[in-house]
Amino acid sequence: MEQENLQRFRFLIRIVRIWRRFRDRFAAALDVSTDRKVELYVELSRSATLRDVVYWLQIIFSAGIATLGLILDSSAVIIGAMLISPLMGPILSGGLSLASGDLILAIRSSANLILSTLAPILLAVILVAILPYKDITPEIDSRTLPNLLDLVIALFSGAIGSVATCRQVRGVVTSIPGVAIAVALMPPLCVVGIGIGVAISVGGSTGLSIAGGGALLFLTNLVAITFTAMLVFILLRIDTAKVREKVELWKSTDREHLFWRRLFSNFPSLEKARQIRSVSLRLLMILLPLLLISIPLSRSFAIFQEDIATRQAQNQIASIARDIWENEGYAMSAGGKVRSYLDEMRVVLEGTNARLFMRVFDNEPYTQQERVEFVRRVADRLGRDPQTIELQLIEIPTSARDQFNPVIETTPTPLSIPQTQSSYIQQVNAAIEQMELPQPAQMIDYNISIRPDRATIFQINYLSSRDIETDGKSLLLNELQRRLSIANLDLSFNRISSGIETLEFERNSPELEEESAQLVRNAGNALLVHPVLRLRYMIRAVEDEDELAASRVAAVREILVDELKIAEDRIAADVLRDEERGNTLQIFLRR
Repeated sequence: MEQENLQRFRFLIRIVRIWRRFRDRFAAALDVSTDRKVELYVELSRSATLRDVVYWLQIIFSAGIATLGLILDSSAVIIGAMLISPLMGPILSGGLSLASGDLILAIRSSANLILSTLAPILLAVILVAILPYKDITPEIDSRTLPNLLDLVIALFSGAIGSVATCRQVRGVVTSIPGVAIAVALMPPLCVVGIGIGVAISVGGSTGLSIAGGGALLFLTNLVAITFTAMLVFILLRIDTAKVREKVELWKSTDREHLFWRRLFSNFPSLEKARQIRSVSLRLLMILLPLLLISIPLSRSFAIFQEDIATRQAQNQIASIARDIWENEGYAMSAGGKVRSYLDEMRVVLEGTNARLFMRVFDNEPYTQQERVEFVRRVADRLGRDPQTIELQLIEIPTSARDQFNPVIETTPTPLSIPQTQSSYIQQVNAAIEQMELPQPAQMIDYNISIRPDRATIFQINYLSSRDIETDGKSLLLNELQRRLSIANLDLSFNRISSGIETLEFERNSPELEEESAQLVRNAGNALLVHPVLRLRYMIRAVEDEDELAASRVAAVREILVDELKIAEDRIAADVLRDEERGNTLQIFLRR
């Protein structure tokens, strides 16, 4: 028994020696001397101050730039905010306080972080209230559903930020680590403010959901960076007796530290706990929130995995369908000539079923039997029931297909003017359908005309909650000119609003107010002009008002169906039992 205990003791001694050797080599690799440790401790302690005016100006300016960048969906502007964000300083000082057990420094850095968090959120709320834009841009949306991968990224970022800080001599707190880490700090805070601003301005749960996602991402990065910073500082042995002795001399002259010490002296219990000696307790203090945050992150990661699996399944179906189409007799005719050109393919999964959208330019239309056989071949390759695959094949007959298999004639037959114009317009159609409008705009349809001076006039009708910016219009015009090699070309845009409009009814009556009735008619007229559009309206029903809600649904339907003669399958009506949401109408695109 004594021999076993002796072996265990020797094993523990060996582990301790290996740990100390590793710490010494780590510190030596970073070239961190005792004087550098003292300098680092003092610099990080100063970064937790509340009196630095420049720090607060950087917070306000970076928050304003990040908020505007998120609203405008501009990654370049957001990067600008990352470059000047000083949030790394107080976070590293928090990690240092946990590594050294300095309770006063922990409270100072916590106070700084709380104010540094509230200021950007408040500024973002104010900007959202002032600006007319309430859209959820892709830059905002990408920061509302963090997962475990974001946690891993934050852990690596915190480690490299801490190491870079230790190696620097001057200005380390707000320079390189700030550039490396701020990408994960300031933008999520501004997303929280944007979400709160949207919830206050527009109402509903969408804004609160955005704010919650941004807050979770910020907390994930905050806790992870603090944890890795603590580990790096523990490895450096930044709280040795020599370092502590010199730091105490500096603390005796620092007015802010002395203020907090005098405040602590009024509370005997805090004064006793001013130095937290237990490393295990300090690790537990940061590991506990890290584990708690991992719970919602793991749920988001499961959603992320499902999305990846869906994309892989879509890519597999599209790849097999393309291979069968191009190599099994659908793209080529029996005589070896080109029969069709596959222009676009999309796959949409709906539960266990798959919808396959294909658009082709063809010389000869495909029969129903050929379509059924194509679906059967795709299903066989996938090992699925053909009934679970729906094919939507759009065939565009065009004389421009002749270019895929040109015929050389000894005596060319000149085309008539109508034929030339028809071929020209078909080529233009093929080019414009490949254009992608800037988000959130969606192309509805377009009109093409040719003036007597042979100028080509395009009118693009699109669905969006805001106008396409002038720069975006210029880029689209240049792209179309490049594709068609047409100099004499004009491009105009007509926006159909996709914003949620409020419907007002007479008090306790199914009758629409005059402005709301006109709003319904305008939306209905848009549906008459553009067949691909659909319309959704929602009527709020509070307690004991089911009949009134049903009458209001019928009143809107009467305008759309009876008066404007719009098909009922293009209209969706819902009754909501939600006192916070009002009666609304929205146009959407469903191809």
